[in-house]
Amino acid sequence: MNLARMLGKRAEDDRPVRVGLIGGGKFGSMYLTQARLTTGIHVLGIADLDIRRLRGTLRRAGWPDEQTDTASFSDALGSGRTFLTDSAEALIAADGLDVLIDATGDPAAGIRHCLAAIRNGRHVVMVNVEADALAGPLLACRAQAAGLVYSLAWGDQPALIAEHVDWARTCGFEVVCAGKGTRYLPHYHQLTPDTVWETLQSYLALKDPSQINLKMFNSFLDGTKSGIEMTAVCNATGLIPQDDGLGFPPASRFELSSVCRPKEYGGTLSRTGTTEVVSSLARDGSDVPHHLAMGTYVVIEAQTDYARQCFTEYHMLEDDSGRFAALYRPTHMIGMELGVSVASAALRREPTGAPVGFHSDVVATAKKPMKAGDMLDGEGGFTVWGKQCPASVSLARGHLPLGLAHHVTLTRDVAEGQMLTWDDVVIDETDDAYRFRREMEQAFA
Repeated sequence: MNLARMLGKRAEDDRPVRVGLIGGGKFGSMYLTQARLTTGIHVLGIADLDIRRLRGTLRRAGWPDEQTDTASFSDALGSGRTFLTDSAEALIAADGLDVLIDATGDPAAGIRHCLAAIRNGRHVVMVNVEADALAGPLLACRAQAAGLVYSLAWGDQPALIAEHVDWARTCGFEVVCAGKGTRYLPHYHQLTPDTVWETLQSYLALKDPSQINLKMFNSFLDGTKSGIEMTAVCNATGLIPQDDGLGFPPASRFELSSVCRPKEYGGTLSRTGTTEVVSSLARDGSDVPHHLAMGTYVVIEAQTDYARQCFTEYHMLEDDSGRFAALYRPTHMIGMELGVSVASAALRREPTGAPVGFHSDVVATAKKPMKAGDMLDGEGGFTVWGKQCPASVSLARGHLPLGLAHHVTLTRDVAEGQMLTWDDVVIDETDDAYRFRREMEQAFA
């Protein structure tokens, strides 16, 4: 609980933590609105392909125009201002940079930026959970070997869930399940950018589809983002996915310990020590009261009768047996909380969650029947969604990771719901992201 004090000391010593951000989208803008106000933080530079749009984003985030009135990184380093560029490579190489944040959402770009940051001696905060799900375990190993920090993004749900797990284990509890809430119905797996708008309108105050990225929002509903995020959790904690991936059972905050317990105890889980995402909708489409749509949770097991007695005495959210109990966080603030990761990496040399192994994968799964010659369009698109799968199963069956299921062509017909394999597609084996992923598979096989 000393990060703010440590940042204050850096400010007193005129040695602020200097940060570079790649990607000025929603997550990035939420970080920027707080970073400007955080003692001991200097945003040295921001890289985005559309500088004009970025300037508008900064104004909405409360930045005065004079903060970015500088002509170079060296000028920004001396003046405390922020240099804007369309070159991620130039930002990564800028003198004085301590921490790089990748908030692009592009797995191939995230791998490329992370490796460049490691070569240049920068700590990395990987907001880009798509890159982490595709190859995070090997990226974390590369950073560690270089004496650097590779970290999940505090404020985003995977890092918060990893903290729940760490809390439980530090207190001596067995972790039965950890995860988050979302809005889910089975037919959402077939949603596309053309059909998702009607569903979004049913619960979000949106009036104009042109104001949002429908492909990105679709990934939150079709099950893909949940699979990606729970894969990040598993790889950071050692939890193992359920045999058939996420089941998305409906559950309120107060039912977590009853629903997210093993089947042998009356719950829904195929194993203990796993992940699950609970739905805020019952299967008939009605809202679950007191749902956890924006929150995170952990279910723990008491190992002694006395611990179970304490669950009751201190009003833990226990199941009917008193054996299991839940702790939850009702919401998360994504980029507005990202400063915790930045400060932890720079000042403590400690990640706020990072891969420790390859335990989970996200497999490209067909949204519809497709023919040989059809092209896949990746996360949130028209053709595939991402299903969580134990990494051992994915490797044994040669499954195609979702992060590489973009702009690749099918070699044969596939059925709706089929989990795709490498043999189902034509892959460019000279692609850097493909080669790095294959290297990771060999390293963790």
